This record gives sequence, structure tokens and C-alpha cells, in this order.
Amino acid sequence: MNRLLDSKTLNQLLAQREAPCLSLYQPTHRSFPERQQDPIRFRHLVRQLEDSLRQQGWGNQAEALLQPFYALMDNADFWNHNLDGLAVFGCQGYFEYFRLQRKVPEFAVANDRMHVKPLVRIAQSADRYQILCLSRDSVRLLGGNRDALDEIHLHENVPRTLAEALGTELTEKSQSGFSQGYSRASERGDPMQNEAGGSGKQAEIDRDRDRYFREVDRTIIEHHSRPSGLPLILAALPEQQSHFRRISQNEHLLPEGIEIGQGALTLNEIREESWLVMQPRYLKRLEGLINQFGTSHGKGLASDQLEEIGQAAVQGRVATLLVEAERQIPGRVDKAEGKATPAEDEAATTPDLLDELTIWTLEQGGEVIVVPLERMPTQSGAAAIYRF
Repeated sequence: MNRLLDSKTLNQLLAQREAPCLSLYQPTHRSFPERQQDPIRFRHLVRQLEDSLRQQGWGNQAEALLQPFYALMDNADFWNHNLDGLAVFGCQGYFEYFRLQRKVPEFAVANDRMHVKPLVRIAQSADRYQILCLSRDSVRLLGGNRDALDEIHLHENVPRTLAEALGTELTEKSQSGFSQGYSRASERGDPMQNEAGGSGKQAEIDRDRDRYFREVDRTIIEHHSRPSGLPLILAALPEQQSHFRRISQNEHLLPEGIEIGQGALTLNEIREESWLVMQPRYLKRLEGLINQFGTSHGKGLASDQLEEIGQAAVQGRVATLLVEAERQIPGRVDKAEGKATPAEDEAATTPDLLDELTIWTLEQGGEVIVVPLERMPTQSGAAAIYRF
């Protein structure tokens, strides 16, 4: 079963330190016939892992370590549910895979550590969010980033419809009132049939809506927003937007929403609309970190030198580390002394300094932000902001 990729699962992955550690990354395809090539590419990458194990003297462990990889390779049903990328990890007593909503470079290596930098970019909350699609007859939760959105399986306690939320307490359909829980006082000139305190049966329907929204809000907070910590965008009709927000206690709910019924947009259109909400927030946060780096650098509380960052990371001084996406810098590492020194050796098993700095920072409770090349504030591939 694929696991949610978040900071908790990332830390569990980092805790696996019994060499040899196997890391495999592969871009995959959602649709047929492109996905037919995915298991073939996976088989090729597993062979690379086998070669890497033998080259490093771990050949006697290869068969046992690769057994779960072989099982995945031959699982036809597994390859019918691909997303945009796949990450698979294994070591003695540990095996895990993650389906990814973002393409990743093809990569397979056996090493002393798991290779995690591509996962950090996906697991970080900088551009990830959730969308609550809400109507009387449907509750859906989507999750993703600028690249892709996918359905999130709702916890069993989250009601799927108004009828499911209220059960026998739901106002009977035979009663008068309007389906959206609104009167048309302004159209009819009837002050008694208004939202604020309308009389009789319409007021009952309005209360049904509010009780439904409260239950959806409560269960989404408890089972989805609080565990993920991700921003939440509401996609609903304009009148439902206002009333859900009036009721909601969700601190992760953004003030901006997608004011349209969920049935009117495709998944890709929802993704495009939601990124219009998220992009300014993402860019503002990234700009703030870059400005903070510049200010801190002038005070001696930041660095772009890999050797200095390595020492600071091991000492627990790095509060925030910016690392350049897609870049790898081979080198020699010595965590005991906090040394991360670039080298010209580019063998597959040579440690990636940016990956090592990422791991060291995360282990000490620091935050790592993977930054696109065009927004990276330094040429070295890394920028660290120190705590002290």
C-alpha cells in the first residue's frame, strides 16, 4: 500500500541506516499505452541496483535485498495505477515505495544512505495543498501541487453528503424551502423568508445546511487538515463559500477559494484554478526566505559555502537550508567532523553533497526547501540560514 509522503514518513525513511541502502527513482505514466513501458524501465533500474551491490562487495546480499523489488516488478496490477513518478527504497528489514505527483529523474543506486533530496522537494509543504470540493450531495478532497492533483481517500468519519451527515434528523424533502438553503426574499419581497431568521421550514433547511457544514468541517480538521498541516482551498458555489467560512474552525482554510460547483470543472481545471490561489503565497514565502538569507549573510548568520554549511548542519545551527533542485554535487563526506567537500569523482556511488547536507539538516530539526534553479540565490547549490 502506498503511504502518504509527509515529514513523518520522510523521517522514518531517514532512520533507515543499515547499509547497503537501495534508492530507486523513476518517472512513470498515468495513462495507457505510455505506462506499458514503466515496468520495463523498472526492471532495467533493478538491474542497476544489482550491479551496484556487486561492485561494492554486497553481492551476497543482493538476492535477499532485491526480492521485494522483484515482486513489485512482476505485479501487473501495481503498474496499472501509476502517477507521475515512483520512488522505491529498501535495506535489511525495510521496504517502501511512494507514488509521486511529480516527475523525477531516473536514478538507482546502492549506498550507505537513502537518496532523499527528490522526496524532500515533494514532501515539503512549500507548494502542496488540499482542496475541499463541497456541495449538498458530494464531499471530495483533492491533494497535490502545481503539477498534479489526485483524489484523497476520505476518512470513514467524514460524511459524503448532507443526508449521510444528518441521517434521520434531515428535514424532509416534502417540506418547503430551497435546495441551497436560501430563501428568495429579495425576489419576492417577503422579509419573513430570509436567511438570517426566516420562518418555519426554510429555517429548518438552513439549519440542516449549517449542521452539515459543521460536521464536514470538524471531520476534515481532525482526519485530514491537522495531520497534514497543508493549506486548504474551498471549491464550492459562492453562497456555500460564505456560509461554510462563517462556520469553519479550520485554521488551514485559506480566505481565497474556487467559487464554482465542482461538477463544472475538470480535475486539470481545478488544478489550474487552485494554483492561481497558491502561487502568490508560494512566491511570497520563497522571496521572504531569500531576503532573509541576504540579511543574515551580512550579519555572519548565513553561508553558501558547502564546507561551512556542513559543519553548521552537524552542530545543529542550520535553521533553513535552500538547495538547488535537480543538481547533484559529488564529494567526500565525514559527518563526524561535519566535512562536505566537493570532488571530481562522479561514480554512481559517490555521495551527493546536497543530499548529505539535506539529511544532516533534517536530522537536527532544520527545514529544507528545494528551490528551482532560476530562483536559487547562490551559485554553490546551497544557501543556509543559521539559528545562531
